Amino acid sequence: MITKEMTIGEIVRLYPQTLEVFRRFGLDCFECQVAEFEKLEHGAGVHKVDIDKLLDELNRIINE
Repeated sequence: MITKEMTIGEIVRLYPQTLEVFRRFGLDCFECQVAEFEKLEHGAGVHKVDIDKLLDELNRIINE
């Protein structure tokens, strides 16, 4: 399960299928060096993305 406390880098490393969700939400953070340290909640906030919707989509795709 993906949580808002996880880093973007950790999520992508554990669940590479989430890349399409990040792209759909306009978050290319995974390409940035900061992704290893930036928590999902912070990255979503910086890009004005609804964290609850993002989490729902990320967890949906890893459970398919």
